[in-house]
Amino acid sequence: MILGAVHFPPIEDVIEWPAFLFKDSDLLAFNKIALIHFLSLVIPTIVFLVGSRGDGLVPRGARTVAEGVVNFVDTQIIQAAIGHDGRKYMPLLTSFFLFVFFGNITEVIPFFQMPANARMAGPLVLALTAWAMFISVGLRHHGLGYLKEVAFPPGVPKALYLLVTPIEILSTFFVRPFSHAVRLFANMLAGHILLVTFSVLCISVWGASALIIVEIGTFPGLVAFTAFEVGVSLIQAFVFTILAAVYIGGALHPAH
Repeated sequence: MILGAVHFPPIEDVIEWPAFLFKDSDLLAFNKIALIHFLSLVIPTIVFLVGSRGDGLVPRGARTVAEGVVNFVDTQIIQAAIGHDGRKYMPLLTSFFLFVFFGNITEVIPFFQMPANARMAGPLVLALTAWAMFISVGLRHHGLGYLKEVAFPPGVPKALYLLVTPIEILSTFFVRPFSHAVRLFANMLAGHILLVTFSVLCISVWGASALIIVEIGTFPGLVAFTAFEVGVSLIQAFVFTILAAVYIGGALHPAH
């Protein structure tokens, strides 16, 4: 699309990436998004494996990073959303946090310049994993009584159950995983399109001497939005993980 002297790429060129491995296979095709997801799994694994080999009372190197992440997830997510009982879910929640963060931060890394979570498939798989987890937690700890607590929350007048019960069932078991995924996907996609827009503006006006004065505003804007997206990458990882923790905590203590 062309607006004045500025050429904007088609939207499909912004979010779609061709496969570079197994190109002829719809099932095994491997593109940039798959590579980012793969690295989001491998890099944290390596950091924790290296960090686990450290000894001594003072952590150093990878051990500092690993312990810092675990402490952050414990104090800011688990204790806040679940309580002491939530520490058994530390591996899952830490994995959520790191996988989402690494899948987001590639938005501002050269060569990648694309957040994997700006494609719906990744957030949806993570959200469905959290959905399956909190339902299994509720059933394991409360049996079928968990479903009763969700459908018929205590303290509600019986006459209102005709209205409340369908809403609670839909919101807990159907709307919740969808909104959990869309929140992450939409934020990362919006940020990615914003950065692409400012990048195209900078490139275009830099080559047009008549518009060079516009560069005074567009380039600082690009730098500011890039820094902003670094923060968004971290915040969205935190929000996704703490929501998963809230859902698990609600399944552990449905009456609360």
